[in-house]
Amino acid sequence: MAATRLIGVLPRGAKRLISGEPIRRDGLELDLDVQVLLKLVERDLRPLTGRTPAEARADLREAVRPLEGSPVAVASVREMTIGGAARPLRARLFMPQEAQEPPDRDRGPLVVYFHGGGWVAGDLDTHDQPCRLLAKTSGARVLSVDYRLAPEHRFPVPIEDALAAFRDAVAQAGDLGVDPARIAVSGDSAGGHLAAVTAQLCAADGGPAPAFQLLIYPVTDCASVAQSRVTFAEGFVLTKANMDWYEEQLFGPDGDRSDPRASPLLAEELGGTAPALVVTAGFDPLRDEGEAYARRLRESGVRTLLRRHAGYVHGFIHALALGSGAREAIAEMGGVLRATL
Repeated sequence: MAATRLIGVLPRGAKRLISGEPIRRDGLELDLDVQVLLKLVERDLRPLTGRTPAEARADLREAVRPLEGSPVAVASVREMTIGGAARPLRARLFMPQEAQEPPDRDRGPLVVYFHGGGWVAGDLDTHDQPCRLLAKTSGARVLSVDYRLAPEHRFPVPIEDALAAFRDAVAQAGDLGVDPARIAVSGDSAGGHLAAVTAQLCAADGGPAPAFQLLIYPVTDCASVAQSRVTFAEGFVLTKANMDWYEEQLFGPDGDRSDPRASPLLAEELGGTAPALVVTAGFDPLRDEGEAYARRLRESGVRTLLRRHAGYVHGFIHALALGSGAREAIAEMGGVLRATL
């Protein structure tokens, strides 16, 4: 916490003295605040190889806490459940100020959000702050879903939970006070993967489908190794080794990684899926597959925006106490949701 506060008040020259020479790779330069943070926490970034899922979960909770900053104010937050594939799932509903306006107002939009954490870690608390800010900036209610995690629940269980949660949100639209035709899906990293697959499956089955998909540095290809997984394999928060570990927990020895539910980039048909905003980070092993997915959506006739935050690393939406960059990025995402929903 102290280190994060320090970065926010230090003059640029002092930050450069701490961080050293600018880090440039693949034609990009790492954001200075991010570089200082990586310098200060590099000893705390532990590889997951040999660690247990419980330890990985504790690591993520510990890592995001000092980055969160002051709580983002929203009108209200409600603990609830939403239907999963096999049982009700814990969920948290964030209400923006717009949701408190007079009851004769048109029902508002909803974003069903799936947290990141490699399908293994992450929960309602680790992603509380980003969801608060997304609700505040978009004007939409945000429903964060605590889907079942691997390796206790391997592929395709998290996907089945995500699809069931979206469908139940549509069914409960009246109780949630939202317009069933204005429900989006979103998520970051592994949660972005779940959102993308949910949008695909809904388009394929002809039932209720998301009005929009916001995919934040999503996993889209578990069957091959994109160049960015090699270029940024080490040193930028998410490592290739840790990503490999996460995928091993999800798929086990027998999971079919070429299944479009595992690798949505490999789906034969993307036409008809929801319009999308795909957000990537320049120094992220997942960058190339996220951007390839945006291209495939466009080629399939899906209205798609691609936004690369060039100087940032995987997980940047948690860095709300680190300068203004992450807040501005989420505000931009919220603005797109506001305009489209």
